[in-house]
Amino acid sequence: MRLRVASYNLHKGRGMTGPHAPERNLQVIADLNPDIITLQEVDFRFGARPEALPRALIRELTGLVPVQMRTTGESSLGWHGQSVLLRPDLAEEAVLRRLPLPGIEPRGALAVRVAGLTLIGVHLGLARSSRRAQLARLMAKAARLSGDAVMMMGDFNEWRGDRGLESLEMLRVIAPGPSYPAPMPRLRLDRIAVSQAVEVRATGVEDSPLARQASDHLPIWAEITVHQR
Repeated sequence: MRLRVASYNLHKGRGMTGPHAPERNLQVIADLNPDIITLQEVDFRFGARPEALPRALIRELTGLVPVQMRTTGESSLGWHGQSVLLRPDLAEEAVLRRLPLPGIEPRGALAVRVAGLTLIGVHLGLARSSRRAQLARLMAKAARLSGDAVMMMGDFNEWRGDRGLESLEMLRVIAPGPSYPAPMPRLRLDRIAVSQAVEVRATGVEDSPLARQASDHLPIWAEITVHQR
């Protein structure tokens, strides 16, 4: 099974400084043309956590659909600000689990089992101590949730390549390129980690003029082949 997967921190559709213009983010997603994309910051942060990415526009503008799940609130699109969009045929078979995570601030991850792959979308904490605890929890969960094909993808909030990722020693960790801040990317905050059963054929950062305007992060993507035993 070959898939094009991506990850994108939307920054609530506000670009670097506003205004709220989620149509830009949806066009960036459409330009990526992914089979599956994990999203961060799809909801506003306070109050009832209403959706920042209008679900009514998603399929019309991208051809994708949100994975079905119990969200943070009645008007939310995601859980802890995260959601996953998939091709409609993949969404029909997808099985999702919500994974609460430890840390100073409330965080969670989404694990989607689809096409023989367990894809875990993450948005890790701002403190390295929290990130370490979160990754340790995720690796323990991944061992119980799936077989060999595991892929973790998202905003790791880690700018160092030599510390903070110790729990991922059994996975191959890839930082496709600088993704933050979007107008002048310098830091590799968005990363991918894969098990041996996931062959990564190509990776990249969607560094287009529109992507530099639409969020404070640039999206990352990977072309993969899932090998099943």
